Amino acid sequence: MIDCMPSVYDAAYQGTRGANSEDAAIDLLSKEAQLFPRDTLEDVFAAVAQGEARYGVVPIENTLAGSIHRCYDLLFEHDVKIVGETVRRIVFALIAPPGVALSAVRKALSHPVALAQCEQFFRKHPLIQAVPVYDTAGAVEHVIREGRGDSAAVATRRAAEVYGGVILAESIQDHAENYTRFLLVTPSKSPEAAKAPAEDYKTTIVFSVGNVPGALYQSLRPFAERRIDLAKIESRPLRGSPFEYLFYLDLIGCADAKPVSDALHELSVQAKSVRVLGSYPLHRG
Repeated sequence: MIDCMPSVYDAAYQGTRGANSEDAAIDLLSKEAQLFPRDTLEDVFAAVAQGEARYGVVPIENTLAGSIHRCYDLLFEHDVKIVGETVRRIVFALIAPPGVALSAVRKALSHPVALAQCEQFFRKHPLIQAVPVYDTAGAVEHVIREGRGDSAAVATRRAAEVYGGVILAESIQDHAENYTRFLLVTPSKSPEAAKAPAEDYKTTIVFSVGNVPGALYQSLRPFAERRIDLAKIESRPLRGSPFEYLFYLDLIGCADAKPVSDALHELSVQAKSVRVLGSYPLHRG
């Protein structure tokens, strides 16, 4: 029997089966969603842009490792909008092939962001070298397939279950309160879903300002004067313009509802550029 793969997947995500992004995709869509694992974040955005997947699920920030800078850049580079978010608690384990002892492990493979969340574990085990690879669950798949007696992977318990790995150490992240925020993106031209009350929404924008004193202050003033809650601000280099920056801003409220719409209009008058990346339901964990 030949498996019939869907012509358009429900969502693309970075990683393989058992990845945190796969779990986030299930949270944002459903267990029945047809998911499209891709190797890199660039591949996820490309799958959405080329119509291979209706949505992309991408990590944007982690409470220990900070912002996923490449994801911010890709949001700007592609004609997509954000339509959802979810937050997942991340608990990492050291996973090895059956029969491998912790004392024998010399290499631990995982995504660089995951490795950065487990620095204390590696300081306590200086003989274990952290080896960055493209995905947490993919690292488990690799070490199980290779079956080396000196290699393990850093990933979640579900990845161990998916690939038949053995957990050598649990909860090895630096802090118990380890969360990753994921975004659901889709082409900008996709139809808008019905919106809930404005206070239940978050809006993400990206803007640039002139390289003059007080420019950023003046850009934020319209929101402060209207008492709009700013949840996060992130700066990224503006490519092609040395020492100029793009500012990504998360604010509470819907872009087309007052007072946010008024603040955005005032910002657009004084900023060099303003783009709304999306208004989407606010995650309440």
